[in-house]
Amino acid sequence: MPGGSIYVQPNEKYTGSSPQWWYEKFWREDAPARRKYRYVKAAVGFVVGVALGLRFGFAGGSAFTGLLLAGAVAGGDWLLHWHAFHKTAVWRGARRGEAITGRILRRSLSRHGYHVLDGRAIRGQASIDHLVIGPGGVWILDNESWAPDIEIACYAGRLFIGEKYGSKVAKPLVEQAEAFSELLTRETGVPVSIMPVLVVHCGILPKEGVVMGEGLTFVKPRTVARLIKSAEPGALNEAQIELLARTAARELQRV
Repeated sequence: MPGGSIYVQPNEKYTGSSPQWWYEKFWREDAPARRKYRYVKAAVGFVVGVALGLRFGFAGGSAFTGLLLAGAVAGGDWLLHWHAFHKTAVWRGARRGEAITGRILRRSLSRHGYHVLDGRAIRGQASIDHLVIGPGGVWILDNESWAPDIEIACYAGRLFIGEKYGSKVAKPLVEQAEAFSELLTRETGVPVSIMPVLVVHCGILPKEGVVMGEGLTFVKPRTVARLIKSAEPGALNEAQIELLARTAARELQRV
């Protein structure tokens, strides 16, 4: 059923007449047309493969060359379409962005001395998905997704999400970073400045996968660990990292 997943609880956002529901509906209805064009592409690949076989003197094996190229073309076409659909999984409600990002952070950062805490909040305030503490500093990260055709950009220091200003998205996360900084600095005595990051699972970012503006960094999941590791090491020593991680685990409410 469009909008459904055995791993994610149903949400009205992804059912009924939502954009996500229509996206899946049209995707499934378009499957016969995609297969038809895939067969056509494979046939062209077969002809080209046979021609290449003959051109390079493989007369006896030209049919095999054609079949090989046809299979490669069909497989590549299927893979491209599958990847395009798979990239919308979080937006469609089929996967959880925080689970994807949490796994990436632990796999890429833990061996470099970083601590990753999931689902934390200052009591009585909004929560964040991840808190990362390590040699390069401290980050808070949230996860978000927009429609596949929504472009995220920064012009003259102003964020835009599609045709709308991005201030309403940036301001709360920047304020949370400031609140977390104040709490950790007060409780540990270690001066902390926290960088807020929004991990974008669906939506259009520039080729490099990073947009910065209004105090917030937008980044693709595949780029988030590299962004954190690119920070100048030495901002925090091992003792400070351990103290901040223990304090965060104790003082920040788990949600």
